[in-house]
Amino acid sequence: MPDLAAALRTVPDFPQPGVAFKDLTPLLADPALFTALLDRLAAPWAEAGVTHVVGIDSRGFWFGPALAARLGAGFLPARKPGKLPVATTTASYALEYGRDALELQGQDLPDGARTLVHDDVIATGGTAAAACRLVESAGGVLAGLSFAIEIAALGGRRQLPEGVPVSVAIAS
Repeated sequence: MPDLAAALRTVPDFPQPGVAFKDLTPLLADPALFTALLDRLAAPWAEAGVTHVVGIDSRGFWFGPALAARLGAGFLPARKPGKLPVATTTASYALEYGRDALELQGQDLPDGARTLVHDDVIATGGTAAAACRLVESAGGVLAGLSFAIEIAALGGRRQLPEGVPVSVAIAS
């Protein structure tokens, strides 16, 4: 298996001074690395009975649809407010500099759907926690959470629902 962590590009002081941004673009640009990352994302969930993947706006859209296809599941986007065309359920969350929200077209998630929430990175955990609340409020069951990268030093797992399995393809 290729060393996916070595392929990440670290961009200093982006998007603001003091932040070391982990850029996944080199993995997207290389077909072998992209395939290896998708394999690593899908493997923990192959036997979990996942029926739907909810990808978080916007970089959860990079891998979420392909992950859903590999799992034989449907894909639903959790979007920023005002981006979805029909009735939505909304969950807000705190940011370092204010608040934001995600929306889900909950009518597209069947009651009891075993749902995997996916995003590219877990950092502080607020966005992923909001996506979990959306799934539950729409009647879905959280099968787990999937991330390409974890910035463990920021402690994001503390924000996630207790007892829900979490997988990370690349620890950082």
